[in-house]
Parts: sequence; structure tokens; C-alpha cells
Amino acid sequence: MAAGDVKVNAEIRDLTRIERIGAHSHIRGLGLDDALEARAVSQGMVGQVRARKAAGVILNMIKEGKIAGRAVLLAGQPGTGKTAIAMGMAKALGEETPFAMMASSEIFSLDMSKTEALTQAFRKAIGVRIKEETEIIEGEVVEIEIDRPEAGGVAKTGKLTLKTTEMETIYDLGVKMIESLTKEKVVAGDVITIDKSSGPTTKFVQCPEGELQKRKEVVHVVTLHEIDVINSRSQ
Repeated sequence: MAAGDVKVNAEIRDLTRIERIGAHSHIRGLGLDDALEARAVSQGMVGQVRARKAAGVILNMIKEGKIAGRAVLLAGQPGTGKTAIAMGMAKALGEETPFAMMASSEIFSLDMSKTEALTQAFRKAIGVRIKEETEIIEGEVVEIEIDRPEAGGVAKTGKLTLKTTEMETIYDLGVKMIESLTKEKVVAGDVITIDKSSGPTTKFVQCPEGELQKRKEVVHVVTLHEIDVINSRSQ
């Protein structure tokens, strides 16, 4: 058998763990002012004034790209706020910044080696931005016509009239789109954006200009671990 004919199926095994849900869910940042001085109580952080200020200095260096590829070690007794400060730094970098938390006991798992467990944890903490263009329909609702059965039940067909400052078009509606429009409580006069992947959303703005169908750039943030899982399922 040729080497090219050999297929290696890599099995991605996830860590099974029980986390204390909500232990740090209140943290929104480091609680610093513009001068990097720690506030007494801010963004879910209390105490550890010097450590939070030092973390703020590191945070600015990260934003400026001055310590790319390096790591920061936080040392201290249990319960002194190491995890809270680390999560505060991640939150301050943006909601899309991945944060992976693991206990030392998870490294000594019977299901995978220590190297595999650490590699998986690191890949969960590395995010990748993926840009793609999607088609959207954006316009002001002129009229919604939904054909409802006489005996009741779910409406199966309907028509939606949208307009911009330059054009007006009638769209046929299916069952899913009717349910989405009903859920959003869309009425005539609303300005809506319809994305094929996420459905309609309502905006309270003026009637848009240009054409109804447009192309919009969407940015998704996924971790390397999520990419590994997707690739393993496609094999």
C-alpha cells in the first residue's frame, strides 16, 4: 500500500470536566481608570490593587503588540484572585477573546496523555478571526401578507413588501421566515435586515438607500480547538 493511500483518522477527545458555573461570571474587566489606577470596586473586581495595575500595564503592551508570543505567570496562594485577574485581562481585550480555564487535576487524566491535555487547553485559548461575505436584504417594510388556513394552524405562505429610497420589491415567504417575522413582531414601517444565516432583525432607523440586496462582511471568531473538532467530524 502506498504511503499516500494511508488515511490517519485523528480522534479529538474533549476534556470532561465540572466547572463552578458563575464563579467569575460577574467579571467584566480589570476595573482600572485611564491612568491604570485600580478602582475600589469596578467591573466585578475588588482588592489586589497592585496586581491589577500591573496587569493593566501588561494589557496595554498586548494591545500594542509589544509582547506577542510571550506568556505571563501569575503566582500566589489559592483564592487570591489569579484566575479573576486573568479573566479580567481577557474581558478587557474584548468579548471575543477566548479564555480557557483548567484545573491541575485535569492534566492527570486517564483518557489522554499530559501533553495532549495541555495542547488541547492551549488550542482552546487561541482564537482565529474568519472573515466572510454574506448577502443580506435590508429595507423598510411596506406590507406583510400572511395566508392563514381557515381551520387554523400554522401559516404556510405569505408575501413581504420591502422598499428603499430607490426601489420596492415583493418577496415570497416560507414557513420559517413567517415564524421569524412573527417572533420579531415586525410590522409595516419597520426597517429590517434579513440574513440567510440568522434571519430577520429589526432596526429603528430611516429608510435605507440603494438596493435591497447587499453584501456584508461578517467576522467570526473561533478557537483552534473548535477547528480541530470540525475537521475531525468531516473525516
